[in-house]
Parts: sequence; C-alpha cells; structure tokens
Amino acid sequence: MADWDSHDHPDDLAERKMRFLFALRSRGVTDSRVLTAMERVDRGLFVRGTFADRAYEDMPLPIACGQTISQPSVVALMTQALAIHPRDTVLEVGTGSGYQAAILAHLARRVYTVDRYRRLVRDAADLFRQLDLANITAIAADGSFGLPEQAPFDRIIVTAAAEDPPGPLLAQLKTGGIMVLPVGQSDAVQSLIKVTRTDHGFDYEELRPVRFVPLVEGLGSE
Repeated sequence: MADWDSHDHPDDLAERKMRFLFALRSRGVTDSRVLTAMERVDRGLFVRGTFADRAYEDMPLPIACGQTISQPSVVALMTQALAIHPRDTVLEVGTGSGYQAAILAHLARRVYTVDRYRRLVRDAADLFRQLDLANITAIAADGSFGLPEQAPFDRIIVTAAAEDPPGPLLAQLKTGGIMVLPVGQSDAVQSLIKVTRTDHGFDYEELRPVRFVPLVEGLGSE
C-alpha cells in the first residue's frame, strides 16, 4: 500500500492523517472498518494536476471528463450506510477517479465498478493495479443499466444523481441487499437515499442532502 505522500515530512504527514480522520469522525463517520479503509487509501493518488495539493481537504474536486471526486466525508458516509460485509459483492455505478472503489475493495470480497467514460475507467484500472487491488473489476459501460451478467449484488452504490432509483439497479439488488444513491431532479436539490430490498419490496430511508453530477445514459465520448 502506498504511503500518503512521500514528499511530506513525517510530522506533517501524521498531522495530515490525523486531521483527515478527525474531519470524518466529526461528520458522523463512526464505523471502524470504514475509517480504517479511508486511512489506508491515499486520496492524493486519485487527484492530479492543479488540485493535487488539496487532496486531503474535505471537499469535492474536479477530475477529467468534467467529473468530480467526491468529498471524503460523503464517500465515508455512503460507504458506512452500505454496511458492507467481508463476503459481499458490490456494484459501483460511476467509477470516476476510482477513489470510492478503492475504499470498497478493502471492505468487500469483490467490487465491480462501471463508468461511461473509457478514459476514467482506464486511469482507475491503472491505479488499482499499482495498489494491488486485485478484487476490483473496472468496466466501461452505461451504469444506468447496471451489470446484469454479474447480478445480483449484495450492495450497490451510485455516485451520480438520478431522478429516481433506476429500475435495472433495483432489480439487480439481492433480497436483504442495500443500495445507496443520490436522487433529485436538479443539481441543487438532491437527497442521499438508502434502499433496502426486503421480501415484500423496497424500504427507502433519506439520509442527508448532497450534490452530485447527474447520472447520464449512454457511453461518453472520451
């Protein structure tokens, strides 16, 4: 596993890590497995260019293809809401930088991540190889249709906002499974929703307001 930043002085690095984890706890992240995974994955590897020096701040940042890397506290809260078990298979819709999938890889048996942008999938897959995260499969695909050939899934996480939970994703969730996703009709008004599939249908729980890029059908041009 890569260190956070080999250029940092050890004291600076320790302080950065401490501040990073404190920020997560102060925003309601209490699950020790999630906190450990967040500590092990260096967000700095997933932020490049102009914003690299802001990688350890609790804020979303721009990445390639007009997308964003979510703020760490939102990544952690979504991961915590999934309540992942070590034997679970997880589908992530919206690979983006690959940061969220890397976190999931420390918690689940197998992670499938899809994105409409081939460039993002390529770059993320390279990072997964560097980090020796062999339990992640990254695929360029239209995530709104899920990944039927690998379904059903124990957990599904969507990192882009749809007006409603997509039907194909609901259908690919196991009974007893959990899906966490932002829903909303505009960029400004979105809610993070936890969906649990039961024997009788689906239970919905609203978690908090959020702001994500929209879930778009089809493959991107890059």
